[in-house]
Amino acid sequence: MAFREILYDVADGIATITLNRPEKLNAFTHVMLNEMIEAFDHADADDNVRVVVVTGAGRAFCAGADLSSGADTFDADARSDRSSGLNRDGGGLLTLRIFDAKKPVIAAINGPAVGVGVTMTLAMDIRVAADVAKFGFVFARRGIVPEACSSWFLPRIVGIGQALEWAYSGRVFDANEALAGGLLRSVHPKDDLMSVVGGIARDIADNTSAISVTLIRHMMWRMLGADHPMAAHQIDSRGVYYTGRSPDAKEGVASFLEKRPARFPGRVSTDMPEFFPWWEERTFE
Repeated sequence: MAFREILYDVADGIATITLNRPEKLNAFTHVMLNEMIEAFDHADADDNVRVVVVTGAGRAFCAGADLSSGADTFDADARSDRSSGLNRDGGGLLTLRIFDAKKPVIAAINGPAVGVGVTMTLAMDIRVAADVAKFGFVFARRGIVPEACSSWFLPRIVGIGQALEWAYSGRVFDANEALAGGLLRSVHPKDDLMSVVGGIARDIADNTSAISVTLIRHMMWRMLGADHPMAAHQIDSRGVYYTGRSPDAKEGVASFLEKRPARFPGRVSTDMPEFFPWWEERTFE
């Protein structure tokens, strides 16, 4: 699949999206935005893809927005492609697409992740970093505010105090601080990063029901906005009812009793329970 500013590869159930402007430290552009959204569309439509990994080419993950436009970089009124009405933030378009993804998403942060380079990872499910990675929510130092829906994601991931400290200061910090602050799952030598991430992805791809994982992803993310545990009880109950009578559930139990690897038959493209996507409904049944 040919893209200009990313690479997209699928192997053994794992799709890898690589930000591919290494000479610019993978600085984020409108082309990269649109190509990443298209890549997630392809991954969701492909039943052979069980997990998506996002990483960067070269020494950076993503150094943030491409600032080659100079002082007008963030001025929507100065852009030739300005739209009428609300000028939607490109990072937010990407994180909203990732939020809607049907497959688990792992960030393999191989180097600096600053600005949108870090906020894009907040909608991903697991973040693993190389020990050379650096992070920065630098927006206040550029005279703007955090984007990519990060005012929703970041406090939920690291807590409000840590989120505000990083966003207020706009300073760049190292991977160990990111780990201690709850942003990362783990930190590894750069040469080991993709092997570690591959192991996490492989465990999901080889041992779980694709339908179960898709439901779990959306149940957990969407319950972050629920105002009472009853909302979780309602969707848990529907999920258990529909998956409990499915071929995947029968295979999961049989494989356990027979002490063999499971071969789950369910396909996300055709076999999701009838209530999915439930959040588009007005009320629960």
